[in-house]
Amino acid sequence: MLQLVATILYILLILTVVVVILVDKGDSGRKFAWLLIIAALPVLGILLYFLVGINYRHHWIFNRRHQRYKELFFQGTNDALNNILFGHEAESLVREDFRLLASLMGRDAYPTVSSGNDFEIITQGRRKFELLREDILNAKEYIHMEYFKFGNDEGGKAIKELLMRKAKEGVRVRFILENIANFPIRPKYYNDMKEAGVEVVRFTNPRSHFLKFVTSINFRNHRKIVVIDGKIGYTGGMNINDNYFNRWRDTHLRITGPAVASLQYAFMDSWLTAGATIDRPLIDYYPAAIAAVGIIGGSDASLRSTGKLLQIVPDEPDLPMPMLLYSYEWIIQHARKYIWLQTPYFVPPEPVLDAMKIAALSGVDIRIMLPERADNFITRPANRAYYEEILQAGVRLFLRQGEFIHSKTIVCDDYLSSIGSANIDSRSFDINYEINTYIYDEETALKCKAIYEADLEKSRELTLEEWSRRPWHNRLAESVIRLLSPLL
Repeated sequence: MLQLVATILYILLILTVVVVILVDKGDSGRKFAWLLIIAALPVLGILLYFLVGINYRHHWIFNRRHQRYKELFFQGTNDALNNILFGHEAESLVREDFRLLASLMGRDAYPTVSSGNDFEIITQGRRKFELLREDILNAKEYIHMEYFKFGNDEGGKAIKELLMRKAKEGVRVRFILENIANFPIRPKYYNDMKEAGVEVVRFTNPRSHFLKFVTSINFRNHRKIVVIDGKIGYTGGMNINDNYFNRWRDTHLRITGPAVASLQYAFMDSWLTAGATIDRPLIDYYPAAIAAVGIIGGSDASLRSTGKLLQIVPDEPDLPMPMLLYSYEWIIQHARKYIWLQTPYFVPPEPVLDAMKIAALSGVDIRIMLPERADNFITRPANRAYYEEILQAGVRLFLRQGEFIHSKTIVCDDYLSSIGSANIDSRSFDINYEINTYIYDEETALKCKAIYEADLEKSRELTLEEWSRRPWHNRLAESVIRLLSPLL
């Protein structure tokens, strides 16, 4: 009797999970992959689905987390700051053919376009280290930092020592630890920071209640953010370790101006929803934005003379709209002359893949640059699973040789540039906490185009003819990996 009841419950559990997957409004390829896994390995498949498979964007209980932050934010700010972060005045300065993109990405909980910004595009890790070191040393009030990787190596230790030094001097140092991605590093490494006065908060807290821990264990804080005194910000692709400082080719930004407020907004979201606290009213953390109130609210003439237009777009799995995914689709679909992309991990969701093929078949010069050699054994066949399809459509594929390229960039039609943390894969678009910066400026686009062309000199173009000659066993491995691509 007990065996019969257990069997019935087991079957009901499988059917329930299958129904939950089928009614999910998410990507059909992702749903098929989960059904395939559960059919082959029911017990393990169900367990994995609950751990890493649920699409939290479509469940109000998870969307509520971000809504609570918005409510807290609006209670602690004023109309002027809300207008800087969420107003739409500066969108009118965006070139007409990209204005709808700016409007799309500035909806609801997402920051809008800001003007009056200055920035440096950083393409060498050593340059980032030197700039960041100097800015940390000059910090007067606080340093806010969150990174996907924070290494226990020479470069990571050097930044760690600087943070500890500033904390001992009385500067408030707040650090968000992506503890799962940095799991090999022993706790003492971060405990030393705490003892020196650095406030360290774990992004995924194993001590939180069971449901919260289980439903967030697959999330990764893939963002790279630094905010110093509310006036200087860093974001892009570079983490804190020797690979980025010395070995790899990556792209990053150092920003000053009102856009730093958007970085602060994203950091505070992670900080406060992780259960941490702040020591002063929220409004006090936005000095550069408050100082720019007169600029943002001024006439078009004053706006046009104040620097660059930036839009910083944070995305996370508990927001209802996958805004970074939408932005990639929009840009590819609306490119008229060219769109050149760089990414180390290329496992595109079907809508992005289709947009690329349509653009290429329509005559748009679409290029993708990937590393010749992957940095892990899964990435290589996962990337390659899509080569033949895009090459057949006319997309040009370049494999960068030499140092591993980790850049996640876009340059389009001599106007739009993007530098960020998001890869072209489902994990970045649906699972990770990411942040991209979109720059609306001709001069910057031409500079980014020149950077891309310099990388082309160190790359080789892969042709469809060459790729068609690969061994059959490689084709088989790529086909198997592609079945699981929505889960990677």
